[in-house]
Amino acid sequence: MLARKGLLPDGFLLTRLAEDQNQPNRSRSRAQRARFITKTGSCNVAHKNIREQGRFLQDVFTTMVDLKWQHSLLIFTSAFLCSWMLFAMIWWLLAFAHGDLEPRDPNGEPGPVPCVTAIHSFTSAFLFSIEVQVTIGFGGRMVTEECPLAITVLIIQNILGLIINAVMLGCVFMKTAQANRRAETLIFSRNAVIAPRNGRPTFMLRVGDLRKSMIISATVQLQVIRRTVTAEGEVIPVCQLDIQVENPLRSNGIFLVSPLIISHTMERGSPLYELSAQSLSSEDLEIIVILEGVVETTGITMQARTSYTPEEILWGRRFVSIITEEEGRYCVDYSKFGNTVPVRISCLSAKELDQTRGVQEGGSEAQLQGWGLVRAGRGGFRRGGRACESSAPQPWYAQTEKPEKEAEQKGQKKTVQLEVIGRQTDEDGL
Repeated sequence: MLARKGLLPDGFLLTRLAEDQNQPNRSRSRAQRARFITKTGSCNVAHKNIREQGRFLQDVFTTMVDLKWQHSLLIFTSAFLCSWMLFAMIWWLLAFAHGDLEPRDPNGEPGPVPCVTAIHSFTSAFLFSIEVQVTIGFGGRMVTEECPLAITVLIIQNILGLIINAVMLGCVFMKTAQANRRAETLIFSRNAVIAPRNGRPTFMLRVGDLRKSMIISATVQLQVIRRTVTAEGEVIPVCQLDIQVENPLRSNGIFLVSPLIISHTMERGSPLYELSAQSLSSEDLEIIVILEGVVETTGITMQARTSYTPEEILWGRRFVSIITEEEGRYCVDYSKFGNTVPVRISCLSAKELDQTRGVQEGGSEAQLQGWGLVRAGRGGFRRGGRACESSAPQPWYAQTEKPEKEAEQKGQKKTVQLEVIGRQTDEDGL
């Protein structure tokens, strides 16, 4: 349809369809892997058989903040209702003990002064409890100086009501100002890519911030989660290995004003050093990205997380540029945030490429003979230049007679060998 409207050429669509057909469906070839970190950043870990449940009650405030909104609102509502009912029962008992609930003749003589005026039943006692705790004070009911115990109950209920209000407001504030709320506007590219950069295969991903307020002291950390087996046969189901982020300052700090491409060079010492295009689909690994920083407006430390499985890592592709300069300022086109284009890259791993280029396993440099190694095509080397005539090493200034004869034939000046000059100087000295 896009080709018919002239938006895209037909050749591009045909090439794209051929690439999609040739690309194997990794999700169908293997069972779905269990993610350690989901794409939204939540930890995919279930805690079971916890025997010491009482430890959560020792930190009630954190437990309340960690609860879901519906559970927190249910607890707050239950706390208010229980406190109102409890003190309503206390006020009713005080009125009953003082004789305020006995029926009186309105035309007769006035009786003793009640502890609380206008309390005739449990319903009126419940309404008075609500008025006291939320400090409404309609004016129809009030405590008199007749009962000192009623004054004491009034003070206790006011203090308890303030405590419940303080805990409720604190929990609501912490739940609304949590650091993961700020992480909702931090976006990561859906796929990571592996493409050549400066002659080396590089793992890359893109991260961006949708808000204008900055993340202060932002740092990025990469980790590889994989199942490993030690030399003693111990199986480690979740082994975490750090990945060095490519940064000239040798630190993980970034200045996240515009979307950045976080890269990691797959070189010697990298956990991805032996990763190739063929082994990528069969690898049981997960690359976790952790972005930490301080929110500029609130000063709260936040953390955003995501992960990439082998199905979400594209080999031989790179991100397109999304930053342009328009009218004296830089503009970011977020519609191309996750777009990639194919690039030419070898299917070999970084280790195999180093071995092909002549890099020894122990890190020693290759011994060069004659002129050493000469580039031979793509990814290979061949022996080039002239070989040494003898086994003895030749000096750097040693030259043959063939270039001299060619120079004379061309009309150039004759080049005198340094050894001859040195011999003539010794003869003159003698």
